[in-house]
Amino acid sequence: MAAFLTKSRILARPNESADGRLLFAMDATMSRQPTWDMAVTLQAGMFTAIPKDAALQVQLLYFRGLGECRASKWVIDAEALARLMGKIACQGGNTQIGKVFSHARSEHQKRRINAMVYVGDAIEENVDALAAQAGELGLLGLPLFLFQEGHDSRVEAAFREFARLTKGAYARFDSSAPQHLAELLKAVAAFASGGQKNLRLQSSAAARGLLAQIEKK
Repeated sequence: MAAFLTKSRILARPNESADGRLLFAMDATMSRQPTWDMAVTLQAGMFTAIPKDAALQVQLLYFRGLGECRASKWVIDAEALARLMGKIACQGGNTQIGKVFSHARSEHQKRRINAMVYVGDAIEENVDALAAQAGELGLLGLPLFLFQEGHDSRVEAAFREFARLTKGAYARFDSSAPQHLAELLKAVAAFASGGQKNLRLQSSAAARGLLAQIEKK
C-alpha cells in the first residue's frame, strides 16, 4: 500500500514548469531519409506556432539500425533541435515503436509530457502488444498524434487505434506535399503548449482535422 501511494503521488504531482512538453518521435530507418530531411526544415514551425506568452520544450526520439533507439536532451528552440536532427543519418533496420512507447511512459512518469508526435510508415512489431502499451499511455494521460506516410492499410488501422486509446489523433501526409506535415506539426505544438484552446487558434485544415478527432473522444 505504501508503494502504491508513493507511485500515485509521483504520477499526480503538478508539472514543475509551465512550459509545454512535446516528445517528437521519428522512424529513422533507411527508407525514411527523405522524410527526415524534410522534418529538419519543418520543425522550426513548431516553435513559431505557439502563443508568445507560452513556451515549448521538445525532445527528439528516434530509432534506426540494429536496435538503436535514442533520445535527445529537451530543447526550447528550433536551432537546437535542428542541430540535433542534422547530426543523424537514417540507417536500415526494423521498427522499434515498442521502445518509443516505453520511453514515453518513463519520461511522462518523471514529468508530464503534454503530447507525443510519431512519424512513420511501417510497423514490424506485434500490433496487439503495441496497443497494450498505447493503452497504458492513455491511462496516464499522454495523447499520441500519429502521422503516417504512405497508404499501408495495416499501419493506418494500428495508428488510428493508438490514437483512439490515448485520446490523440491520426493523420496521413505525403512527402511530396511538405506543407501538410508542417501544419500537422504546428498544430500539435500548439496543443502541447496550451491544449485545445491553443489548437483552436490554428486556422489550418490540418489543425481543424486533429481538433475534430480530439473532441470526439
